[in-house]
Amino acid sequence: MIQDIAPHIYHNEYHPSAPAEDSYLLCYQEGKILLRQKEPEGEISFPRFRELKEKEEHAGKLIYLFTIDEDRFYLLGNAEENDFPGCSFQEIRSLRLVHPRYLAFAGITGYQLFRWYESRRYCGCCGAPMAHSKTERQMYCPACGHYEYPVLSPAVIVGITNGDRLVMSKYEGRAFTNYALIAGYAEIGETIEDTVRREVMEEVGLRVKNIRYYKSQPWSFSGTLLFGFFCDVDGDDTLTVDHSELAMAEWFHRSEIRGQGNSSSLTNEMMLVFAEGKEPR
Repeated sequence: MIQDIAPHIYHNEYHPSAPAEDSYLLCYQEGKILLRQKEPEGEISFPRFRELKEKEEHAGKLIYLFTIDEDRFYLLGNAEENDFPGCSFQEIRSLRLVHPRYLAFAGITGYQLFRWYESRRYCGCCGAPMAHSKTERQMYCPACGHYEYPVLSPAVIVGITNGDRLVMSKYEGRAFTNYALIAGYAEIGETIEDTVRREVMEEVGLRVKNIRYYKSQPWSFSGTLLFGFFCDVDGDDTLTVDHSELAMAEWFHRSEIRGQGNSSSLTNEMMLVFAEGKEPR
């Protein structure tokens, strides 16, 4: 999956420091990331601090994000393509299919933080400009004292099984047209297991039992922390599809299931685990 970057090590401790000449700069526009052009096909790279023109002017705009191995990554806001010759803004979703994997993970994780910082420029209580904490990843309001930390949205990915069959679906009205599993966000006041039961009932009209945890995944494309579960149908296995959410949903035999083109997502891994008969029982 996209976060599996071994032997590289991701350090998310907040220890802001001045960038080194080789530090990476992550630059975003809504839905896009600045990448170096003319790399080998499928390979990405980001601009380095040493390439930044007028460093003194931009130094105050850099926000420390995280470190991978010994390389520090910084967010540079309001960057333009002409700030870095040879780089261009490309679709953020392209990071699902590129390598090296650790840079793809850095790029999408930085995007989640970029979106959080962009939406926290002003206080939601009094409207005053927010400030960056110097000791932790926090935005605070000097005017009224309100503070906020990065937000994670918990969600479930559900593999519904009935013997050798699995429910697979396709989303309604989305650019993503591959097969998916049932998924949805947790609501306030419910356990993550209750989220599984509710989402399955809402989207395909099934009751389920034997809910068993598989694995989690940070999915920064949507700012989500995913929890993967398998469960068994409880009783009638007739699907009643909510077409406001899903274009289709059907039962598929293990022998019919194929991968979805890349190994970045928890959904794809769960499908293949079931196809191989290796899902938790």
